[in-house]
Amino acid sequence: MTKTLQTTDPATGVRTLANFVDGAWTPASTEATIEDRDPATGELLAHVPLSGPADVDAAVAAARAAQPAWRETSPLVRARAIFRLREVLDAHRDELAALVTRDMGKTLADARAEVGRGIESCELACAMPQLLKGEGLEGVAGGVDVELIRQPVGVVAAITPFNFPAMIPLWFLPYALAAGNAIVLKPSERDPLTAERIVELAAGIAEIPAGLVGLVHGSHDVVNALLDHRGVDAISFVGQASTARHVMLRGAAAGKRVQALGGAKNSLVIMPDADPALMETGVMGSAFGAAGQRCLAGSVAVLVGTPEQQDTARDRLLAAAAELRVGAGDDPATDVCPLVSSEARDRLVREIADAEHDGVSVALDGRGAAGPGGALLGPTILDDVPDGHRVLTEELFGPLLALVRVPDLAAAIAFVNSSRYGNASVIFTESGGAAREYRYRVEAGMVGVNVGVAAPVAWFPFSGWKGSIDGYLHANGRDAVDFYTRKKVVTTRWA
Repeated sequence: MTKTLQTTDPATGVRTLANFVDGAWTPASTEATIEDRDPATGELLAHVPLSGPADVDAAVAAARAAQPAWRETSPLVRARAIFRLREVLDAHRDELAALVTRDMGKTLADARAEVGRGIESCELACAMPQLLKGEGLEGVAGGVDVELIRQPVGVVAAITPFNFPAMIPLWFLPYALAAGNAIVLKPSERDPLTAERIVELAAGIAEIPAGLVGLVHGSHDVVNALLDHRGVDAISFVGQASTARHVMLRGAAAGKRVQALGGAKNSLVIMPDADPALMETGVMGSAFGAAGQRCLAGSVAVLVGTPEQQDTARDRLLAAAAELRVGAGDDPATDVCPLVSSEARDRLVREIADAEHDGVSVALDGRGAAGPGGALLGPTILDDVPDGHRVLTEELFGPLLALVRVPDLAAAIAFVNSSRYGNASVIFTESGGAAREYRYRVEAGMVGVNVGVAAPVAWFPFSGWKGSIDGYLHANGRDAVDFYTRKKVVTTRWA
């Protein structure tokens, strides 16, 4: 593997990142860049190139050239390469977590958990020889047998978001490779350093040939070039809902299979009998962990019961949130990390001001000091929110929690199901009957009972519903195998 051709400004010591094409770090063909800054301090970490179609062409061509021989490689050998990747990632676990914290901002505890989740995906992908097995049926007619086999789709493009710069690339890369595909990764331009390091580590594994894993930095132009490229067979995407719909429509129009995981507006239903400690811990972690920048973050708390019971739950949430400490992700005392950028904070501050103008009560106001990097925003809780207001319907992606009051479980379920999204939802209750009714009727693909973040382990799919996904195959679990392979049915008769 070549580690040259990454340029550094001699005056500042700041790198301009390079693409990874055919086993070598290669400068982008364009000169335009954007800045990548540490959200906690504002330090300039790197210049990120805004690559163009020519860069995509080069990476896809290398991937297409490498993939046929990789397909011919035994599934056992491919799985052993993923075993090596798993071991390398585990050996660099702390380094990767520190990169996540520095580049994206989240606390080290969250970053370590994220890296661990990504390694889980590698562990499941190691089972690909078992997962790839087909099925057969003898004697469907006289002397006729039928078998189903799985074959790789070819070249996969993975377009990943800023909020999980380690985990989500690892939702895609190990499965795609283990199934016999090549992959071109387009990480978020906001925090690409972790994905760069993952690709570097993967490329250092001798069993993974040059060209099989590529990386192209950039923004809209790179996304559209990947969606249009005739050499790309499948697109894996995670990001906001409007972009997911764009990816699905444009990718499908170009004849590709697409999995596009989009936005969310997740509700946390708090029953009157909820265990106070479980409820408070769960809601705080869900609404304010990672500064609310998770597609599984709970951004609406649905308070169920009499007005007095609703007020009791509200007061508990306000008291718990007021105790959370806001600060840099690398400070062990920090509970709420910076947002990914000062621009993200400014957008959320405008949302809070607009809500206040509309009569929403700011019961807890986190608009204090923005911090050295201009990206800090404290926990903010909004009450007296009118029906249909955007703080109840739109994914604002920050440490904002809106409160809704309903009299009973049926009304809570009706509120949750009124959302156009269906990523996740959670109920806090000590009643098995209420929990069963909720899990049975709620229109969400991931349901939590007394857990704030209903994140499934890698052996299960990340199974959002409704407007939270375009396509029907999810990331992880058996869905990953189905997405990265094509089924072929062979019918045989011998004389």
